[in-house]
Amino acid sequence: MPIKKYLLAGLLVWTPLAITVAVLSWLVDSLDGIFIGTLTKLHIFPQDTLHWLAAVPGLGLILVAIGLLFTGALVSNVAGRWWVRQWDRLFTHIPIVKSIYTSVKKVSDTLFSDGGNAFRKALLVQYPRQGLWTIAFQTGTPSGEVAGKIGQPDLISVYVPTTPNPTSGFFLVVPRSEVMELDLSVDEALTYVISMGAVSPGTPASQEKRN
Repeated sequence: MPIKKYLLAGLLVWTPLAITVAVLSWLVDSLDGIFIGTLTKLHIFPQDTLHWLAAVPGLGLILVAIGLLFTGALVSNVAGRWWVRQWDRLFTHIPIVKSIYTSVKKVSDTLFSDGGNAFRKALLVQYPRQGLWTIAFQTGTPSGEVAGKIGQPDLISVYVPTTPNPTSGFFLVVPRSEVMELDLSVDEALTYVISMGAVSPGTPASQEKRN
Protein backbone atom coordinates (compact mmCIF):
# COMPACT_ATOMS: atom_id res chain seq x y z
CA MET A 1 0.00 0.00 0.00
CA PRO A 2 1.27 3.52 -0.80
CA ILE A 3 0.44 4.78 2.71
CA LYS A 4 2.64 2.13 4.35
CA LYS A 5 5.43 2.83 1.87
CA TYR A 6 5.30 6.56 2.56
CA LEU A 7 5.27 5.99 6.33
CA LEU A 8 8.37 3.80 6.15
CA ALA A 9 10.10 6.32 3.89
CA GLY A 10 9.28 9.08 6.38
CA LEU A 11 10.64 6.99 9.26
CA LEU A 12 13.89 6.43 7.40
CA VAL A 13 14.30 10.20 7.03
CA TRP A 14 13.27 11.36 10.49
CA THR A 15 14.37 8.55 12.84
CA PRO A 16 18.17 9.19 12.59
CA LEU A 17 17.61 12.95 12.97
CA ALA A 18 15.26 12.52 15.94
CA ILE A 19 17.64 10.18 17.77
CA THR A 20 20.61 12.49 17.09
CA VAL A 21 18.72 15.53 18.39
CA ALA A 22 17.55 13.58 21.46
CA VAL A 23 21.09 12.45 22.32
CA LEU A 24 22.55 15.94 21.84
CA SER A 25 19.72 17.46 23.89
CA TRP A 26 20.38 14.99 26.71
CA LEU A 27 24.10 15.79 26.62
CA VAL A 28 23.52 19.56 26.72
CA ASP A 29 20.95 19.29 29.53
CA SER A 30 23.27 17.01 31.55
CA LEU A 31 26.24 19.37 31.26
CA ASP A 32 24.05 22.38 32.07
CA GLY A 33 22.74 20.59 35.16
CA ILE A 34 26.23 19.67 36.35
CA PHE A 35 27.47 23.22 35.78
CA ILE A 36 24.60 24.90 37.64
CA GLY A 37 24.74 22.30 40.42
CA THR A 38 28.47 22.95 40.92
CA LEU A 39 27.95 26.72 41.09
CA THR A 40 25.09 26.26 43.55
CA LYS A 41 27.25 24.18 45.92
CA LEU A 42 30.15 26.65 45.71
CA HIS A 43 27.87 29.60 46.62
CA ILE A 44 29.80 31.89 44.27
CA PHE A 45 26.82 33.64 42.69
CA PRO A 46 23.52 34.86 44.14
CA GLN A 47 20.34 32.95 43.36
CA ASP A 48 19.17 35.52 40.81
CA THR A 49 22.36 35.09 38.82
CA LEU A 50 22.10 31.30 39.02
CA HIS A 51 18.53 31.41 37.70
CA TRP A 52 19.71 33.60 34.81
CA LEU A 53 22.59 31.23 34.00
CA ALA A 54 20.28 28.20 34.17
CA ALA A 55 18.05 29.83 31.55
CA VAL A 56 20.91 29.98 29.01
CA PRO A 57 20.73 26.74 26.97
CA GLY A 58 24.04 25.07 26.19
CA LEU A 59 26.06 27.24 28.56
CA GLY A 60 27.47 24.21 30.38
CA LEU A 61 28.58 22.61 27.09
CA ILE A 62 30.23 25.83 25.94
CA LEU A 63 32.10 26.27 29.21
CA VAL A 64 33.24 22.62 29.21
CA ALA A 65 34.59 23.05 25.67
CA ILE A 66 36.38 26.26 26.66
CA GLY A 67 37.78 24.57 29.76
CA LEU A 68 39.09 21.62 27.74
CA LEU A 69 40.71 23.93 25.17
CA PHE A 70 42.29 26.04 27.91
CA THR A 71 43.57 22.97 29.75
CA GLY A 72 44.95 21.46 26.54
CA ALA A 73 46.79 24.68 25.71
CA LEU A 74 48.11 24.92 29.27
CA VAL A 75 49.58 21.40 29.39
CA SER A 76 51.18 21.78 25.95
CA ASN A 77 54.09 23.75 27.44
CA VAL A 78 56.77 22.83 29.95
CA ALA A 79 55.21 24.67 32.89
CA GLY A 80 51.82 23.06 32.27
CA ARG A 81 53.28 19.57 32.09
CA TRP A 82 55.10 20.22 35.39
CA TRP A 83 51.81 21.06 37.08
CA VAL A 84 50.21 17.93 35.65
CA ARG A 85 53.03 15.83 37.14
CA GLN A 86 52.46 17.44 40.54
CA TRP A 87 48.74 16.75 40.19
CA ASP A 88 49.41 13.10 39.37
CA ARG A 89 51.87 12.77 42.25
CA LEU A 90 49.29 14.16 44.69
CA PHE A 91 46.48 11.79 43.66
CA THR A 92 48.73 8.74 43.48
CA HIS A 93 49.59 9.13 47.18
CA ILE A 94 46.03 9.23 48.50
CA PRO A 95 44.69 5.82 49.65
CA ILE A 96 41.65 4.50 47.74
CA VAL A 97 41.75 7.54 45.44
CA LYS A 98 45.09 6.24 44.15
CA SER A 99 43.66 3.00 42.74
CA ILE A 100 40.72 4.73 41.04
CA TYR A 101 42.72 7.64 39.62
CA THR A 102 45.58 5.47 38.37
CA SER A 103 43.27 3.01 36.62
CA VAL A 104 41.21 5.72 34.93
CA LYS A 105 44.33 7.62 33.88
CA LYS A 106 45.86 4.55 32.27
CA VAL A 107 42.67 3.89 30.31
CA SER A 108 42.32 7.52 29.19
CA ASP A 109 45.99 7.72 28.18
CA THR A 110 45.58 4.57 26.12
CA LEU A 111 42.35 5.69 24.44
CA PHE A 112 43.08 9.36 23.78
CA SER A 113 46.84 9.66 23.35
CA ASP A 114 48.22 9.99 19.83
CA GLY A 115 50.53 7.04 20.36
CA GLY A 116 47.87 4.72 21.72
CA ASN A 117 46.67 1.72 19.71
CA ALA A 118 43.31 1.19 21.43
CA PHE A 119 40.34 1.07 19.07
CA ARG A 120 42.52 1.84 16.05
CA LYS A 121 41.86 -1.48 14.28
CA ALA A 122 38.63 -3.29 13.47
CA LEU A 123 38.91 -7.09 13.48
CA LEU A 124 36.94 -10.25 12.87
CA VAL A 125 37.17 -12.80 15.66
CA GLN A 126 35.51 -16.16 16.24
CA TYR A 127 33.19 -15.69 19.22
CA PRO A 128 31.51 -17.22 21.22
CA ARG A 129 32.77 -20.39 19.54
CA GLN A 130 34.73 -21.56 16.52
CA GLY A 131 32.86 -20.97 13.27
CA LEU A 132 30.92 -17.90 14.48
CA TRP A 133 32.44 -14.56 13.54
CA THR A 134 31.84 -11.12 15.03
CA ILE A 135 33.31 -7.61 14.96
CA ALA A 136 35.96 -6.72 17.54
CA PHE A 137 38.43 -3.89 18.16
CA GLN A 138 42.05 -4.24 19.13
CA THR A 139 42.77 -2.56 22.46
CA GLY A 140 46.42 -3.47 22.91
CA THR A 141 48.73 -6.37 23.63
CA PRO A 142 48.83 -8.31 26.92
CA SER A 143 51.99 -8.20 28.97
CA GLY A 144 53.27 -9.11 32.39
CA GLU A 145 51.67 -11.96 34.29
CA VAL A 146 48.75 -12.37 31.85
CA ALA A 147 51.03 -12.98 28.89
CA GLY A 148 53.29 -15.19 30.99
CA LYS A 149 50.45 -17.38 32.24
CA ILE A 150 49.07 -17.95 28.74
CA GLY A 151 52.51 -18.76 27.42
CA GLN A 152 51.74 -18.12 23.75
CA PRO A 153 53.59 -15.70 21.50
CA ASP A 154 52.01 -12.80 19.60
CA LEU A 155 48.82 -12.27 21.61
CA ILE A 156 46.50 -9.30 21.28
CA SER A 157 43.76 -7.86 23.49
CA VAL A 158 40.40 -7.25 21.84
CA TYR A 159 37.06 -5.79 22.81
CA VAL A 160 33.93 -7.49 21.45
CA PRO A 161 30.99 -5.03 21.60
CA THR A 162 27.38 -6.07 22.08
CA THR A 163 24.65 -4.96 19.69
CA PRO A 164 22.85 -2.60 19.39
CA ASN A 165 24.58 -1.07 22.46
CA PRO A 166 28.36 -1.18 21.84
CA THR A 167 29.20 0.42 25.21
CA SER A 168 28.97 -3.03 26.81
CA GLY A 169 30.88 -6.05 25.62
CA PHE A 170 33.55 -8.61 26.37
CA PHE A 171 37.32 -8.44 26.77
CA LEU A 172 39.30 -11.27 25.17
CA VAL A 173 42.96 -12.19 24.79
CA VAL A 174 43.48 -14.10 21.54
CA PRO A 175 46.39 -15.14 19.30
CA ARG A 176 46.91 -12.70 16.46
CA SER A 177 46.82 -15.60 14.01
CA GLU A 178 43.17 -16.28 14.94
CA VAL A 179 41.83 -12.85 14.00
CA MET A 180 41.35 -11.16 10.64
CA GLU A 181 42.07 -7.46 10.31
CA LEU A 182 39.40 -5.49 8.45
CA ASP A 183 40.07 -2.63 6.08
CA LEU A 184 37.41 -0.54 7.82
CA SER A 185 37.44 2.55 9.96
CA VAL A 186 36.27 2.28 13.55
CA ASP A 187 33.18 4.35 12.66
CA GLU A 188 32.23 1.99 9.83
CA ALA A 189 32.68 -1.07 12.03
CA LEU A 190 30.62 0.49 14.85
CA THR A 191 27.84 1.35 12.41
CA TYR A 192 27.79 -2.28 11.31
CA VAL A 193 27.55 -3.44 14.93
CA ILE A 194 24.89 -0.94 15.99
CA SER A 195 22.71 -1.74 12.96
CA MET A 196 23.00 -5.47 13.80
CA GLY A 197 24.44 -6.09 10.35
CA ALA A 198 21.62 -4.31 8.51
CA VAL A 199 23.93 -1.59 7.18
CA SER A 200 27.03 -3.04 5.57
CA PRO A 201 30.18 -0.87 5.67
CA GLY A 202 30.42 1.38 2.65
CA THR A 203 26.82 0.72 1.59
CA PRO A 204 24.21 3.50 1.90
CA ALA A 205 21.22 2.66 4.07
CA SER A 206 18.80 3.28 1.20
CA GLN A 207 20.55 0.67 -0.92
CA GLU A 208 20.46 -1.80 1.98
CA LYS A 209 16.72 -1.22 2.24
CA ARG A 210 16.19 -2.04 -1.41
CA ASN A 211 18.25 -5.20 -1.10
